Order: sequence, then C-alpha cells, then structure tokens
Amino acid sequence: MRYDVAVLGATGMVGQRYVKILSRHPWFNLVALSASPQRAGARYGDVVSWVIGGTIPEEAAEIRLSRPEPSEFKDIDIVFSALPTDISREIEPKFVSAGLTVFSDSSPMRLDPRVPLVIPEINANHLSITAFQKSVLGGVLVKTPNCTSNVLSLAIKPLIDLLGIPEHIDAVSLQAISGAGYSGLPSMAIQDNVIPYIKNEEEKMLEEPRKIYGRISNMTIEPNESLYIDATTTRVPVLDGHTVVVHAHYGWPVDINEVLKAYENFRSCPQELRLPTAPEKPLILHKAVDRPQPRLDRDLGNGMSVSIGRIRIATKRGGSVVKLVALGHNTIRGAAGNTVLNAETYISLGLSKR
Repeated sequence: MRYDVAVLGATGMVGQRYVKILSRHPWFNLVALSASPQRAGARYGDVVSWVIGGTIPEEAAEIRLSRPEPSEFKDIDIVFSALPTDISREIEPKFVSAGLTVFSDSSPMRLDPRVPLVIPEINANHLSITAFQKSVLGGVLVKTPNCTSNVLSLAIKPLIDLLGIPEHIDAVSLQAISGAGYSGLPSMAIQDNVIPYIKNEEEKMLEEPRKIYGRISNMTIEPNESLYIDATTTRVPVLDGHTVVVHAHYGWPVDINEVLKAYENFRSCPQELRLPTAPEKPLILHKAVDRPQPRLDRDLGNGMSVSIGRIRIATKRGGSVVKLVALGHNTIRGAAGNTVLNAETYISLGLSKR
C-alpha cells in the first residue's frame, strides 16, 4: 500500500531534503508541494534553487506548487512540514484542525504535551497518543526535535539503557552553518571564526531531551525532569554535520567495556521493523582516536547514522564521567530524515487509519 504525501516549505534546504528522500521512497507517492503563496501554480523545477547536491528529481520538478492551505491537501495521507518557524506556527495548526496528518521538524509546539516529539529509536511508543490527539485537535501532529537535540538524545540512549539517567550531562555543540539555512549566516561572520552562541539552542538541548525521555501520562507527554543537560552551543565553519561533545556524570564506577558493548550492539524499533529510512546501525562506534569527523562521517547510513567516538571514562570522587563525541547530519538525521522515519514508524505500528 502506498501513501500520497506532500511537503510544505519545499523550496528551502530542508524542504529539498524531503523532496530527495520522498521522490525515491518505496511507500510514499510525492504528489504535492508548496512554498510561498505567490509561487502557487509554478513548476517546482522552475522556482527552486537546488542547493543540496545532485539534481532535482524529475517527477518532483514537474509538480505545480500548491497554496499552503488545508483545502489544497484534503486528499493527502501525510503532510511533511519544513516551514520556517513563524509561518509554521500559524499554518500547521490549521492543517491539523482540518483533520490532516502532519509530520514536522519546525520548532513551534515541540514542547506541547499533546504533541509527540519523537526519535523512533528512543520513544516510538509516544506516537500512541496520536489516536487521542485526533479527538482533541482534529488531526495528527508529530514533531522532530531540534537537530542538535536529536544527535545528543540518540547519542546518550545506550548509556541510559545501561546505566540509567546520569546525575547530569555537560554538552558542547559544534554546529554546521547549514543549521542556520542557506542564507542564514554572512560568509564574513563565519569564515575563520567560531561563534560561541546560538539563540535558543541551549534551552532546546535541555528541554527537548527531557520530553523525549519522558513518559505518557493521561494521553500527554510528561517530561523527565531528572534529566539535566548543561549545554553550550557554538557555530563552526563546517557545511553539514553537528558535533556534540558529551560528558555524562554518574555516582558510581562505570566499566568502559560494558559501555563500548552497549554502543556496538545498539539497535531499536526502526531496525527491528526494517523501515526504509532506518539505518542498519543507528549508532556507529568509531575506534580511531580522531573520529568522528563531519567531512568523513556525516553521510554514514545515508545521513541517518549518528557516529560515536572518543569514549573514555574518568574517575571523579568515587563516581565516573563517561566522555564521548557524537556527530550527526543535521538536515537528514536532525531534520527531514528523522521526520520521514517518524511517519514510517507511525504506519508500521498500525496508527495510520485510511
């Protein structure tokens, strides 16, 4: 069975990632695309400035752009949203109220307790509240976390499975410039430079993992307040791939061999279900001391694998600090790819009613 899907915000960098992934997808027919209202009726191939490499998929290039209004998408099974923050805050609720199913990586409503914030390898069970969501909101809305929160949250999953929630986590991100959008940073601002602050990112790295590692309570998501992450976020002159340096603090001795084994063997729901966008290995453990590196490792698993390296354990006052470096592709695993994987998981768990 195939599903008709659409993309909102299809001309932006993340929107282009959706188009590329969906145009060759075995489950989804990409039948509608939307951008700004002024471009409605134009051929996608005539208006998009393709910046992600390769060529525009031929079928997508011929699609006439629709207006970003629910009435234009009434026969669509799943709507993927790559809309900018201010626009998505207004448009996405209209689509949901019209009874549509929306999977989005835009930031508004990520922390709404009625809206699942999902990385399928961690909290696919949170998708179960979508049945109740329909009765409250009219449709379905599922969110993908912020790109850096995504890499961090997935990177600590084997630790939490093995050792439980750390006493606290220190994290420093080195975030690629594509995270700011194609025209988001002047070249003079980032060349030969590191910018030691990204607005709202540090708050997201605390609040979003708490929700991801939270629990369902009365058909809403209750955050895990015991998870504390002290983050510093920086922008670095790398095109794609967010790196996060993680120090996880525990109050007892930790066996490094057990930690390494946990990372090496980690698999989860999408791998068990053999979903099309799921990487064979969601976490790839590197043993070389100089890995992971963005240029070498961001595209592993078709951009869906998070690379883990430099695992070390320091002893501190009878406790342990587990140190590691994580790297993930910010516009694939951290955005469009994770969102498509969310939709695949939603369908595979029998939550989609046609």
